[in-house]
Amino acid sequence: MGLAEAELSLTLVGDRAMARLNRETFGRRGPTNVIAFPVDDLVDKEGGSRTATPVPEAARTNSSQPPAILGEVVISLETTRRQAEENGWPWEELFDFFLIHGILHLLGYDHETPEDDAAMTARTWELLDILKK
Repeated sequence: MGLAEAELSLTLVGDRAMARLNRETFGRRGPTNVIAFPVDDLVDKEGGSRTATPVPEAARTNSSQPPAILGEVVISLETTRRQAEENGWPWEELFDFFLIHGILHLLGYDHETPEDDAAMTARTWELLDILKK
């Protein structure tokens, strides 16, 4: 993904905590599967995509710079297991899918438009296939 070193925080929660986080963050009711919180200084201040340059150049090379901190990915294990069962997936594979999805959000991908959604979905499947090898 073009990163020599980067860090992120991964938090695993239950549906109750995720529902609260979803309500407080987005004003939405109920739990969701994954929420990502990018580090503010990496966000394009104009509101645009960060996919072209997701992290500072120093993090893209093997340098003495500390790793870039991408942000936090929060995943509800209860929702992951429920959705896996509903769709006939092993829950661990769906967890990997949600983790990749969250990381892509930290790197600037989104799914606000059909084109963005298609690009993010394709990249998620591509990375999941690599992970499964």
